[in-house]
Amino acid sequence: MSALVPRERIEQTILVIRGHNVMLDSDLAQLYGVTVGRLNEAVKRNEERFPNDFMFQLTKAEFENLKSQIAISSSKWGGRRHAPYAFTEQGVAMLSSVLRSKRAIQVNIAIMRAFVQLREMIASNKGLARRLNELEKKYDGQFRIVFEAIRELMAEPEPKSRRIGFKSAE
Repeated sequence: MSALVPRERIEQTILVIRGHNVMLDSDLAQLYGVTVGRLNEAVKRNEERFPNDFMFQLTKAEFENLKSQIAISSSKWGGRRHAPYAFTEQGVAMLSSVLRSKRAIQVNIAIMRAFVQLREMIASNKGLARRLNELEKKYDGQFRIVFEAIRELMAEPEPKSRRIGFKSAE
C-alpha cells in the first residue's frame, strides 16, 4: 500500500482552510486516479452525502489566494475555471462510498491514516505546550530564556517568500 500513495504525498495535499484540515478535489482526483470532473460528478450525484461540514466550495477570494500560494494554472491557459471544492476528513471518508474502485478504497485508507497522524501530532504538540507552561510556573526567571527558545522551536515556521526572476551579479 505504501507504494500506491506515499504518506508524504498525502500530507503535502492537506491544507488548512476556514480552520479545517481539508483536501482539494484536484488533489483527491489525482490520488484516486480519476479526473476532477469525474470526482465532482460522483459527488453531485450523491449531494445528500456531502453536507457543508463535509465539503465546501472555496470563495473567489480563497481561490485567488490559493492560486498565489501554490501553482494553479490560470483559466486563460487551460486551468480551472471554477473554484475547487474542499473536502474535510469526513468528506474524504464519504468519497469512498461514491467512488467504488479498489484504488479508491486503498487511497482512502491511506488518507484516513494521514489525518489520524496529523491529529495525533497536533494533540502531542498541545500537550507539550501545556507541560511547558506548568514547568515555567515552577521555575524562576533564570530559565525564561530556555522556555522562550523551546517555544520558538515549537512555533510554526513563517513561510519564506522568495523573489522570482533573474538576479544579476552587480
